[in-house]
Amino acid sequence: MNLEDLPPVPGVRHRTVHANGVDLHVAEAGDGPPLLLVHGWPQHWWSWRKLIPRLAERYRVLAVDLRGHGWSDAPPGDYAKATFAADLLALLDAEGIERTRILAHDWGGYASFLLAMDHPERVERLVVLDVPPPVQPPLSPRMLLVPIALLYQLPIVTLGARLFERSTFYVRTLIKVGSGPDARWTDEELDIFATSFQEPARARASAAIYRTFQRRELFSRRKIEELRAPSLLLMGGAGIFYRLLPPRPRGMLTVEAIPRSGHFIAEEKPDEVLARALPFLEEAS
Repeated sequence: MNLEDLPPVPGVRHRTVHANGVDLHVAEAGDGPPLLLVHGWPQHWWSWRKLIPRLAERYRVLAVDLRGHGWSDAPPGDYAKATFAADLLALLDAEGIERTRILAHDWGGYASFLLAMDHPERVERLVVLDVPPPVQPPLSPRMLLVPIALLYQLPIVTLGARLFERSTFYVRTLIKVGSGPDARWTDEELDIFATSFQEPARARASAAIYRTFQRRELFSRRKIEELRAPSLLLMGGAGIFYRLLPPRPRGMLTVEAIPRSGHFIAEEKPDEVLARALPFLEEAS
């Protein structure tokens, strides 16, 4: 995808960084200490558009497109979340960033948890939106609800790339259904995300993300004690994950819910995200 086709956000400059064997698109704004923004699926860096101007007043913001998303490369592969984490580590190395704060969502949050677990010296503080850490959950009858919470993945796993190549319907619908009662999406906003996944390589990447998760990553064996960076998990109070499987604070992890927000918290409730994330990010480690 051509960098000339990027949707605008005031103050943002764009470039490509070669890391871990792929070219990653980075949207950058501001100066100061580094803050890495990592989006989820089915989105890309533009999901942070409502936060970047405010964050750039305090930080050097680096909003990366994960491989297979946005304007980054979409090579063949299984799209394991550990690969996303390795890409983020390589990006930090390429940028000469020894230690960073991170704000991440969805699969970007999952990968950022892995990065913080495996390389705690590189992550100062971590804020994750609406995805629990990849650790063994406490045994609970609520675990029987996991198939319901993950039901949206079934069409992706079974139909694969053709689910996205032929139409934008699934992505557009998923974003709307996954949002809270106050969310308002324009057709243009939905298309900026949905049309990018019609490209065959990105459609295949999307299928691989979920097939790998179902085959190898669904039941993680990691332990919460491996998370040694101070971490704040903000859940959408109206989202299906929080309603069915509310995570609880454990170890270095603090959990809060944002009322009336669905899954896409950064776009649905940007002021609330900033009100909670900024004080946490700015605390002394």
